[in-house]
Amino acid sequence: METMQPLTIRFTPKAIAKARELLQKSGVPEGGVRVGLVGGGCSGYTYRIQAEAAPRPQDHIFEFEGVRVFVDPKSLKLLNGSTVDYHESLMYSGFAFHNPNAKRTCGCGSSFSV
Repeated sequence: METMQPLTIRFTPKAIAKARELLQKSGVPEGGVRVGLVGGGCSGYTYRIQAEAAPRPQDHIFEFEGVRVFVDPKSLKLLNGSTVDYHESLMYSGFAFHNPNAKRTCGCGSSFSV
């Protein structure tokens, strides 16, 4: 019998720190960070991260060093096993997704297809 592995997502320490900053700046430090996908972008799905005051009823809730992360079930299926990092450079600063489910990504890395 095959056992199902739990769906999961990971945040690096730098992403956790930036998520905490996002929550403080948004005025909902007791809330959480919503990680999800929206249709569109060059390759099909675009990653989205935003602060939210509370999870939705169907959300999966993860916690990293006191930062709660809310992910809806549909997004989690496509993000399962992903690692969220934060990159800063002269050209770009922002959250970066390392998604093992992405079959193709656009040149800027902000969208993907499965």
